[in-house]
Amino acid sequence: MLKEIVNQGNKCIVLNIFESGSQHVDHIENQYIGANTKPNNPLLTSPRGGKNDLPEVLATEEAMKIWQKVQDAGYIDTHYQPLLSRTQSALLADAIAVKLGIRQKWKTFETLWNRKNMYRDYYKALNLQQSLVFQDKIKRLFN
Repeated sequence: MLKEIVNQGNKCIVLNIFESGSQHVDHIENQYIGANTKPNNPLLTSPRGGKNDLPEVLATEEAMKIWQKVQDAGYIDTHYQPLLSRTQSALLADAIAVKLGIRQKWKTFETLWNRKNMYRDYYKALNLQQSLVFQDKIKRLFN
């Protein structure tokens, strides 16, 4: 941790700067977590010798082709985390699950993306006009 003290007149501001990947608990209601540490390629083994946290159903050869398309479209980052709103992420998860034949889609993606109640986000998305346009983009991407 790097601590920097900034004096502004009669005020003193303390800035705590944490390294990437570090974790700090400030108060019981605040938690700051550094960068995601998942490797870029889910088929590689982790430094501990085991597979990383990407579920098997999302690490198949077919799944990797889909991940590449989705990443190229700018919908996920290199750690397979969504760069979209919650509703669009739920639509994307549903489309990937359908394409790969994943039965427990919400459990799978909620675990991967550290989210809860994605089914609610999905049903909320179905009522949004902009979701139709996004669903069309996903269909074109996967075809």
